[in-house]
Amino acid sequence: MRRGLLVSRAWPQAALLVMVVGFGILGVLAYRTYTASPPIPEKTVDPRGRVVFDREDILAGQELFLTRGLMDYGSVLGHGGYLGPDFTAEYLRRSARFVAARNGESEREGGPRTWAEFRENRYDPATGVLRFTEGQAAAFEHARESLRAFFSQPSARTGLSPGLVSSPEDLRQLTAFFAWTAWAASAQRPGADYSYTNNWPPEPLVLNRPTGSMVVWSVLSLVALLGGTGLLFAAFGRWRFLGWQGRETQTLTFRRPQDVPLTPGQRATGWYFLVMALLFLAQTLAGGASQHYRAELEGFFGIDLAALLPFNVVRTWHLQLAIFWVATSYLAAGIFVAPMIAGREPRGQRTLAFALLGALAVVVVGSLLGELAGIHGWIRGYWLGNQGFEYLELGRFWQVLLVAGLFAWAAMLYRTLRPRLVREHLGNMPWLFFFAALAIPAFYAVGLLAHPRAHFTVTDYWRFWVVHLWVEDFLELFTTAIVAYLFVLLGVVAEKAAVRLVYLEIILYSVGGVVGTMHHVYFSGEPAEHMALGAFFSAAEVIPLTFLTVEAWSFLSLAKAQQREGAAPFPHRWAVMFLAAVGFWNFVGAGIFGFLINLPIVSYYQIGTALTANHGHAAMMGVYGMLAVALALFAVRYLVAPERWSERLAGVSFWSLNLGLGWMVFATLFPIGVLQLYRSVTVGYFEARQLEYVTARPLTFFEWWRLPGDALFIVGGVLPLVVLCWRGIRAAPRPTTAPAGESPLFSDVDGPGAAAEGASGGHAAPRRL
Repeated sequence: MRRGLLVSRAWPQAALLVMVVGFGILGVLAYRTYTASPPIPEKTVDPRGRVVFDREDILAGQELFLTRGLMDYGSVLGHGGYLGPDFTAEYLRRSARFVAARNGESEREGGPRTWAEFRENRYDPATGVLRFTEGQAAAFEHARESLRAFFSQPSARTGLSPGLVSSPEDLRQLTAFFAWTAWAASAQRPGADYSYTNNWPPEPLVLNRPTGSMVVWSVLSLVALLGGTGLLFAAFGRWRFLGWQGRETQTLTFRRPQDVPLTPGQRATGWYFLVMALLFLAQTLAGGASQHYRAELEGFFGIDLAALLPFNVVRTWHLQLAIFWVATSYLAAGIFVAPMIAGREPRGQRTLAFALLGALAVVVVGSLLGELAGIHGWIRGYWLGNQGFEYLELGRFWQVLLVAGLFAWAAMLYRTLRPRLVREHLGNMPWLFFFAALAIPAFYAVGLLAHPRAHFTVTDYWRFWVVHLWVEDFLELFTTAIVAYLFVLLGVVAEKAAVRLVYLEIILYSVGGVVGTMHHVYFSGEPAEHMALGAFFSAAEVIPLTFLTVEAWSFLSLAKAQQREGAAPFPHRWAVMFLAAVGFWNFVGAGIFGFLINLPIVSYYQIGTALTANHGHAAMMGVYGMLAVALALFAVRYLVAPERWSERLAGVSFWSLNLGLGWMVFATLFPIGVLQLYRSVTVGYFEARQLEYVTARPLTFFEWWRLPGDALFIVGGVLPLVVLCWRGIRAAPRPTTAPAGESPLFSDVDGPGAAAEGASGGHAAPRRL
């Protein structure tokens, strides 16, 4: 018989309503993205009708910018790498200065003639023709020469391989793309008194200043944050609706890891976790190399690293490897936990697991080599080479394979869970776990809508569905589902409480996180409503982070409180500690640092600076990285023979990773970001992003000061994890079935409510693998 819904129907109904409304709003904003983005002119002409560049030049230049990895070096419209300049701001400043000098006006503030040349929108939608002034057309040729000189410099002066863009035609098309973004950043949007990019970047030469909407929605965001936080804590204090309070009155006997039966598929995950640890090591080395460019641009301790591995290559690898190693841990954790949920494993799961791991290895190696070859120009195009979008750099062929592999993983979970799913209500924990897993490939696949030759504003809209929505909503959903289920399997949390927690997470994160995706695209050419809604709802993202961080401490302390005296010790101390770190970094990295840069008025001056990187490192590594390690330690604890397990290595890894990340964030990225923000506000955004400023004192002092933290992170944090995962590839002999009358991971639930929980479907009832 199918088990009924364990919680009130109001929970799934509320979760569904919030998601439908959120995605409904995103649908409207998607329509506005397609209809209100800056137009790409069919041709751009000077006053005499001569063509300066056309639509094909712009799209070809955009493709060149992406496939040669320039988005992982500098940025356009604020998005990309942080070593090189923002090429939109760079082109706008240099062309406006050139026109101002030509007009005999101030080269610092411009003048009426310069302002008029750049602010007036001379695009004719009927013919698709954009008319440049004589000064703008001459500035285009001047900018092309400046780019030729920049890209022909030795690698020790730029961090790029020499001659990265050298042919005259490539330079002309690249200049056309930058010129189009600069035109969109200065020309007034029809019917408005601000540009297509909401007057970004700040540039006095073209009268780009903060808009009224920017200030108003920044204030309203603060009001939403304070009001929402107060209301949520008031509601929680009144009703205490999660329902795990009082669970600590029960006591458990946790089964020794060597007594827990493992299936063939679970044993295969040892290789996943070893691959995960090695990818993690490679990612940190690539990160250290990319950071070193900012401290010592001339070379890597005397070695001309840029000759083979320029900055844009190592940063591309750093970002892609971050996704790969975290995803590998998630895949392995799903395969490991599914048999414990289902109570069985279908035949052939081990073979499928190794086949999926082999396919993952092909994607990882193929995409990394393709990115190297694409950036160096050894491969032309974006299918096998470098697609070039930040966080979606892998070639399109490898991207399609990765999506297919993720769906295959979801199918593997379904074939394992199917006997359990047919007996469960669609709103119960097994289905929630499967839906959360299925959302991972489904929403990563949205990244296929981003195309190197599509409109850049439209592409950025879909790209951030992956960068933000996939990560902050659906990876977060899977995170909550699997962690809650682990605690159910351990007997620490009642299943009803876990179901409530998952629904609460869906509701709270979806309220802010879905529409809050738009805080990334304030200045990408979207209309002002994207900024208004993105600012307001992204402020709400901090509310669940604050709330769930407070609850995490009582949630995570239950295991110790429920430990039976004299019994086998709780085997997952360090996995739980890493989960506690997830809560801390979720609040600090995603909450505090994220909210800091999400206010429109702050983002206007800081986008593309180290404050963005500060948020990215603290949130990505602090939340998803720490969780990936926690899942690995949970599973590897059962895979490693007792005599080879080391609590000390796990503890050293925990403290080194967290202290190293804290050093990285608080001693380097945050102070550098503050200095860049100050320079952007007081001197200019263009000046804050200049290569000469980024690679000079005082910023380089903080970059060198980061070295001890990076060394601690890699040597003390990653290497012990590699050792533990290496020990896990040879699982000790285990029983093939669980002893009668016992749960897979714990036994002997005593205390008030134990019998009731077992009867209600909690995992206190006997289960077998």
